[in-house]
Amino acid sequence: MIKDLFIRKTLAELEEQADSKHNGLKRHLSALNLTLLGIGCIIGAGIFVLTGTAAALHAGPGIALSFVISAFGCLLAGLCYAEFASMIPVSGSAYTYGYATMGEFIAWIIGWDLILEYLFGSATVAVGWSGYVTSFFADFGLVIPPSMCQSPFIFDHTGWSLSGSIINFPAIFIIAIMTTLLVIGIKESAKFNNIIVMVKVVVILLFIGFGISHIDIANWSPFIPENTGSFGHFGWSGVLTGAAVVFFAYIGFDAVSTTSQEAINPKRDVPIGILVSLLVCTILYIAVSLVLTGIVNYKDLNVPAPIALAINNAGTSLIWLRPIIKIGAIAGLSSVVLVLLLGQSRVFFTMASDGLLWKSFAKTHSKFKTPHITTIVTGGVAAFFAGLFPIGLLGELVSIGTLLAFIIVCVGILILRKSEPDAPRAFKTPWVPFVPILGALVCFAQMAALPRDTWFRLFGWMAIGFVIYFFYGRKHSHARQRRKDKRE
Repeated sequence: MIKDLFIRKTLAELEEQADSKHNGLKRHLSALNLTLLGIGCIIGAGIFVLTGTAAALHAGPGIALSFVISAFGCLLAGLCYAEFASMIPVSGSAYTYGYATMGEFIAWIIGWDLILEYLFGSATVAVGWSGYVTSFFADFGLVIPPSMCQSPFIFDHTGWSLSGSIINFPAIFIIAIMTTLLVIGIKESAKFNNIIVMVKVVVILLFIGFGISHIDIANWSPFIPENTGSFGHFGWSGVLTGAAVVFFAYIGFDAVSTTSQEAINPKRDVPIGILVSLLVCTILYIAVSLVLTGIVNYKDLNVPAPIALAINNAGTSLIWLRPIIKIGAIAGLSSVVLVLLLGQSRVFFTMASDGLLWKSFAKTHSKFKTPHITTIVTGGVAAFFAGLFPIGLLGELVSIGTLLAFIIVCVGILILRKSEPDAPRAFKTPWVPFVPILGALVCFAQMAALPRDTWFRLFGWMAIGFVIYFFYGRKHSHARQRRKDKRE
């Protein structure tokens, strides 16, 4: 019985599954589309919201080093992702890779973990989108009542409390729009994302270019503020905790691998999309964090729109940039919601195709050729959480889920090199076993720096997943059924 929990899907079975004639998905995405999907997902709440919060509460100007640490962990994991993606051109990301290396039960754990990452990720970003939209409208005298644009619940170090609000309607609205777009088609979604990515990259470059001349070097001193006496509150431990918090900002690159079955040449283009999007965004993140903390003292950055605050502090010479920054943030966060919902629906689709989730989730629309049922379910659940819960609580759940998935992918490369040493690889992770081992260690260090309550929520989420697997998924597993047929 225990042995059956670790049934693996062979590379040949995965290749057959990738055949577009059998999976119902269309191949529309080029290397450029995939790179822009990655950039579209990475540049979002991390750079427009969490940068200021992490600087104010944890790292000070040293937040730039936090981004370097997170980027290093992501690079190591990204190199492992790229090898998997070049070998296994199937939707499902780390879930599929785990199925090929560590077996069904571990694959389920990863898949359920990815659902946590993408589902709560899209809800988190939608809450950030709501904040920028509300602020943008207020600049023109259009005030959305707080009761309709904020979470009804507040969660902080004192526990839960009520805010007096009813629902965060703008957050629900953006999820509904992006869900509709994804149902219509992946090609149309990619075109929309490409345009949005161009807009927000231009906005970020404008902030960096015009903001440099307004940097006050005194705001960088001390670059790493002295620790307050508790772990994670400034000092080097604060830089590490800051890295764990802003890690949320990097989750987009792994979403690229969830679209392998819709890529034109996945073995070549998916690794390109993963690594190039990660490189571009790392450079932009470090530059923005340095300019931001140079214009505004880090103590004042714990606000919903830190970049807008920096523009205000720069004086009247940059006031013209404020509405442009907000438009870029709104556009940028829109594309992040799009890509996260895309990744979530493809993970659902792949798990259902394997029999581990209900078969209706594996259906594609007769006209649009998209997994419409999984997309609608994903959008509905994400809208529920976005409408009711605060951004901080959701963001921590996303970070710990993502870090766990990255650790398993890094370990998976070590196993795959042993189990399939001669399998063709269009891309090979360099310096194995050094890169995957270090990647797993860096990611675990960031997990360890997250609050204890976040770990408890992760265990609770996993417990729900185990119930679903043992009462449904294990009984309906296609891989298990194939093994049973062979025995008979």
